[in-house]
Parts: sequence; C-alpha cells; structure tokens
Amino acid sequence: MTEEPYRWLEAIANRREYVGEQLKSGSPVLAASLPDGILLLGVGSGQSKVFELFDRHALAGLGHPADIEKVRQAAIDAAHVEAFTRAPEDVSLRRLVSFGLSPQLKTNFEQIFSAPFLVELLLAELGSEPAHDLFFRLHYDGSFQIQFGGAVIAASQSEPEAAAQKWLKDSMQGKTNRSEAAEVLLQAWWCLSDNKPFTDQIPAEAQRKAGWRDSTKGKVIEIGWLARQGARAARYQALTISDLGL
Repeated sequence: MTEEPYRWLEAIANRREYVGEQLKSGSPVLAASLPDGILLLGVGSGQSKVFELFDRHALAGLGHPADIEKVRQAAIDAAHVEAFTRAPEDVSLRRLVSFGLSPQLKTNFEQIFSAPFLVELLLAELGSEPAHDLFFRLHYDGSFQIQFGGAVIAASQSEPEAAAQKWLKDSMQGKTNRSEAAEVLLQAWWCLSDNKPFTDQIPAEAQRKAGWRDSTKGKVIEIGWLARQGARAARYQALTISDLGL
C-alpha cells in the first residue's frame, strides 16, 4: 500500500520520458503579434499544423496529428458552447485553456493506463491592439504559460525553445509587416530544426535565409493570419508563402 504513490510517480516520470522521445523530431510552430494582426506559422510534410478555432482565436501545434485534432475539436466545442451560453464576443482564450483544455490534458496525462496526448501547442487570441494580443503556450501535461504580444514558439525541447524565444524577442524588434515577420520566424524554425545555436555562434543572416529555403523544399509552409481589422466577425485567413512575397 505504501509503495503505490512511488509507483505512480515512477509511472509519471516514464510517461514524460516517453512523450519527450516521441515529440523530439516534431517540427516547431511559431506566432508573432504585429500591428495589423497575428501571424502563425508551421512547416510540415502535409499534415495540418495551423488551425482556426473561433472568430479571434487560432491554434498551432506539433505532435501526433490525431492528438492535435482531438485538442482542436475540444477547443472548438468549448468555444461554441461559450458563444451559445454567453455571446460570441465573450469567448475567451483564458477560459478555453484554463477551464477546458488544460484540465483535460492534465487528467489524461495522469491517467497512467491510457495513452498520453503527444502534443505541444500554442494558442492565440487577437486583441484590439498588439499589446492586448494573448498567447498561451500549452504543454502535453496541461501546464501552460501566458504571454501578451511579442512572438512565441512551441518546440519539442524546452531549452532550445527558450533560447529561440529570447533570440526572437530581439530579432522581431522593428518588424511590422507580415513578410518581415515570416522571414524571421522561418529563420528561427530552421535554426531549431537544424539544431543551430541561438548564441554568438548563430549562422549569419544570409545562411539562415538560405537554410530555411533549402529545408522547406518538398514541405508545406502553413501560415495563418488573424486580421485586426475586418468587416467579418471571423478574422482568420489561411495564407501561402507566395502571398507574403517570400
């Protein structure tokens, strides 16, 4: 009887190791807050990585496609229930994550006799101005971090992700249009995917530009755009790399 808590802790540790191993080759997803809206970006082999959720909300993720779809559908269902019981403009990313997705992921992760979700996610909510844009970095175990504005990354390993996040914060300074932002995000994606350092030894800009172009050949670059201004309630638009002139 006294050994049961220790067995549970060991099982949880094993699950973390298993999930980390399964996700380590996942392709990072990124997002950035800009004056005109929020840009989300992912690179994959054909499976979707960037999604619309509701009028002002979007999601991007890496991991098993079926698990990403389960989380996406749960978020959509929660948003529509919230819109029906309150009003569409009252749908809040805080509530969707804090009272919906996070508890579900935590419960699933701690039920050691069921398969864990193989996902790492970022979610975005469009605000009235860039400083009010809201990002949630949601993990497979239900834990999350909140960020207002700026740029955010979801990657499979925490240390490279933190280094890339710091580099992006500096590199995005002064970048105000979608093309500039997408270029920087793709450079960060390439450095993460190719295990390049985000230190003084980071490859030169010309090498980073050539690197992401070579690495994305034969792959799909998905881009989602949440427009700050628009006549429609739904602000999401799917873009291609050619739409941005890259």
